[in-house]
Amino acid sequence: MTGPVNPKRSYNSPRRRKQAEETRREILEAAQRLFERHGYAATTVAAIAAEAGVALKTVYLAFDTKGGVLRALWNLLLRGDEDDTPVAERAWYRETLDEPDPERQLQLNARNSRAGKERVAAVGEAIRTAASTDPEIAALWDRIESNYYENQGLIVESLAAKSALAPGLDVKTATDILWTINHPTVWQLLVLRQGWTPERYEEWCVRTACSQLLAGHGE
Repeated sequence: MTGPVNPKRSYNSPRRRKQAEETRREILEAAQRLFERHGYAATTVAAIAAEAGVALKTVYLAFDTKGGVLRALWNLLLRGDEDDTPVAERAWYRETLDEPDPERQLQLNARNSRAGKERVAAVGEAIRTAASTDPEIAALWDRIESNYYENQGLIVESLAAKSALAPGLDVKTATDILWTINHPTVWQLLVLRQGWTPERYEEWCVRTACSQLLAGHGE
C-alpha cells in the first residue's frame, strides 16, 4: 500500500521548476555579458555567479563547467530559445529547405543567416578566440563549423535536386561556397570590423550566393 500523497510537494514542484529555469536563464544572460565584455578565458565561474547574483555552487549544479555554460549559451542564442529542437528541424530552416524557387531559397537562407548572426556573433567570436587555447572550446568550435557546413549542404542538395546549380558546379564545391558566404567569420569581418549594416550583409549574401551558385546568374 502506498503512502499518502504529499500535496505540498506536488504543489511546489512546478514552481520550483519555473524558479530553476529562471535561475538558469539569469546565469546564461550574466555569462553572455561577461563573455562578450571580457572574453572566455578572462571570465571565471565565480564572476558569472556574482554577475547573476547566485551562489557559485548553483552555476556548477546547472552547467558543470564554464565550458558547459558557454555551450548552453551558444545553443540558446543559435536557436532563439531553450527548446532542444535542432536547427535542421526548426520551422524557419524547414521553410528555406522546402522553398521551391531557388533564388527565393537563397534569399531565405540569407535572412536566416543575418538573424542568427545578430543573436550569436559576439559569443561566437568569444568561442572562436578561445578555441586556440582551450581544447574543450576547440571541440565546440569544430562542432559549430561542422553544423554550419551540414546545414548549408542540405540547402545546396535541394538546389541540385531542382537542377538549379550553375553548369559544372558540383554539390561539394557549391556547399563550400555557400558555407563560406554564411560563415560567422565573414560577419565579423564585414559587419563588426568594416561597419556594414546587417541589411547590407544580407543583401550581399543573396547577391553573392545567387551569382556563384545558380544557373543563369553568373556575371
